[in-house]
Amino acid sequence: MSAKAILINVIVIVVILVGAGAGIYYYNQASSYVKTDNAQVAGQAINLVSPAAGQLRQWTGTVGKEFTAGQKLGSVSGSGTAVDVTMPSAGTVVQSTASEGGLVSAGTVLGRAYDFNNLWITANIEETRISDIKVGQTVDVYVDAYPGTTLTGRVDTIGLATAATFSLLPTSNSSANYTKVTQVIPVVITIEGYKGLGIVPGMNASVRVHI
Repeated sequence: MSAKAILINVIVIVVILVGAGAGIYYYNQASSYVKTDNAQVAGQAINLVSPAAGQLRQWTGTVGKEFTAGQKLGSVSGSGTAVDVTMPSAGTVVQSTASEGGLVSAGTVLGRAYDFNNLWITANIEETRISDIKVGQTVDVYVDAYPGTTLTGRVDTIGLATAATFSLLPTSNSSANYTKVTQVIPVVITIEGYKGLGIVPGMNASVRVHI
């Protein structure tokens, strides 16, 4: 056999081995994990609202300031009385739209806050893999803002409707012709040991669920 033929055989064998190795790797990944990069850090927004109509005489709810539940944020004067604006629950102010001295109505949103000690991940899992997801499964969480850092999470809840169901403007179909598109189901993932990392709601993330 010529040297050229031997070289060709060696190349063919290497290609076959590499292809087989890649196939085994991807099979193991698919059978061991469900992955998606369609995920975000989330939390419960806390609306800071005026309890009465009148003039906002005082406001200390500056962005970045942390308050405990019931702590005073400011006061509204109206009809000869002063009413305190208080923090509904513990959190850190992330947005302040209040203008001290301005007039407000009852229910006017003066700012928003989040409890940074209670954040989670919302991951959208394709419907073709949702049957593999179970509450309590371990999840590897990767936040885009912190490459190289892996957080540990757990599947907390699995949505009972697709993400598209919650759209404010659902797609209408007047022609009765339906184009099938793979839907995603929102899955809530609790995260452990993130405090001090500096993650905030809205940050992009990727997850890998151990199935």
